[in-house]
Amino acid sequence: MTESRTGGCLCGAVRYELTAEPITTMVCNCTICQKSSGSALSTIALVSREALEVTGELKGYEYAGDSGNKLEINFCPNCGAPVLLNIRRMPDIVSIKVGSFDDTSWFKPKLNIWTDSAQAWLPEIADCQAFAKNSR
Repeated sequence: MTESRTGGCLCGAVRYELTAEPITTMVCNCTICQKSSGSALSTIALVSREALEVTGELKGYEYAGDSGNKLEINFCPNCGAPVLLNIRRMPDIVSIKVGSFDDTSWFKPKLNIWTDSAQAWLPEIADCQAFAKNSR
């Protein structure tokens, strides 16, 4: 990656810069992602924590995902926009909500997880490996 990618929350109080390519990209159809995104799924870029610099205050909410693993959604306390997700069993990795990037034109999911929970009207994603449950 020659350029960094930037993003942030809806009101701009939280900003971030990513200085490395994402480890992988995915969509998640689990019921918790549906609730936390207010949509049919969540678009995700998994990145190295050391390649991510965040400025501004984030508020966290910890919960058990559909897999039973502990997760922490991080959102702006001012506008409520979800920005990051910490996966407790993977402390060196951060999940960035793709919609929070300033430019999302590069995004193409490689993985489609929790397809058992997917909305029936969603089309299949071409060239995307699908998993009925979490891939791990």
